[in-house]
Amino acid sequence: MRRRIAVVGSGPAGLTFARVLHRHDHPVTVFERDPSRDARPAGGTLDLHEGLGQRALEKAGLLAGFRALSRPEGQAMRILDVDGTVLRDWRPRPGDRANPEIDRGRLRDLLLGPLDVRWGRAVTEVVPDTPDGALVRFADGREETFDLVIGADGAWSRVRPALSPVTPRYTGVTLVETSLDDIDTRHPDLARLVGDGSVAVYGANRALVAQRNSGGHVKVYAQFRSPLDHSANLDPADAEAVRSRLLALFEGWTDPVLDFLRRGAAFVHRPLHVLPVSHTWAHVPGVTLLGDAAHLMPPLGVGANLAMLEGAELAESIAAPGDPDDAVRAFEERMWARAGRFARITAAGLERLVNPDPAEALALFDEVQQ
Repeated sequence: MRRRIAVVGSGPAGLTFARVLHRHDHPVTVFERDPSRDARPAGGTLDLHEGLGQRALEKAGLLAGFRALSRPEGQAMRILDVDGTVLRDWRPRPGDRANPEIDRGRLRDLLLGPLDVRWGRAVTEVVPDTPDGALVRFADGREETFDLVIGADGAWSRVRPALSPVTPRYTGVTLVETSLDDIDTRHPDLARLVGDGSVAVYGANRALVAQRNSGGHVKVYAQFRSPLDHSANLDPADAEAVRSRLLALFEGWTDPVLDFLRRGAAFVHRPLHVLPVSHTWAHVPGVTLLGDAAHLMPPLGVGANLAMLEGAELAESIAAPGDPDDAVRAFEERMWARAGRFARITAAGLERLVNPDPAEALALFDEVQQ
């Protein structure tokens, strides 16, 4: 008898789980609150690691497709000081595919393939252990039951409360994102500064990173330590007011770097939140979590990779012979141990990247490249 399995959330974790399970000829339904696949921008670019995200794609039979879409040259990183002096200019060797970049939108489309995604189905609550299985309640008033519900719905998961009362806490670091289009033709000076990959500048308790996506699109991330309510009196939709605030915050930095902020379009505030590094829960039959819903950590290149591998491994465990609930229980134990290690690493990394001493960020980069 086929088990009724639902995934809440169509991010990398949920789609990888569903795609691997689909490869094993097991039906799975994905519920996504967005009304369509193109309802909002898919986000920036991801570097998928050989032992994590790429391994997950291999389990899904999608590694060749990923290699055709990815940008190995995007691994390049240039680091400047606030005066514009180049401190590091690292470029990958020919054939280096350790952490190639791929746009989130292209990765999403690769994973979607033949999957059954129910768009516009926002989940409000999951109630485990009802007579018919785990009950999923939707914002439109409908309800459905499943034998297993996978919460892959991110930081503010609506599935997590069925397992854990824990909510994310603010790290003390806020990220403000903007972007530039057609950078090679409209802003050739900034295009040269970004190069094929990223350029980063670290100052005291603040940083600015510009990262190339495909199609001449560049994402810019200003990071700084501040109270959570630092922009309470600022309208996020007022781009000029936000720009003015950021330029004051980064006053004195070299003009070419500040031009990323001067020429950016809209701005999006993203206060960085995390879950406890040792977040676990008592196993509940019929419900589990993946990715940020389970172990939200600072965005330092690990979260999506880890989430995808978890999705692939859980799908393989469920598809294998044996008791599915035992498989989920064993998976959770493995996930907690591995995620805890990465959560500690990324928490320490964020402290060093947005630090009173900018030399800490440079030292961290050197350690990673060794």
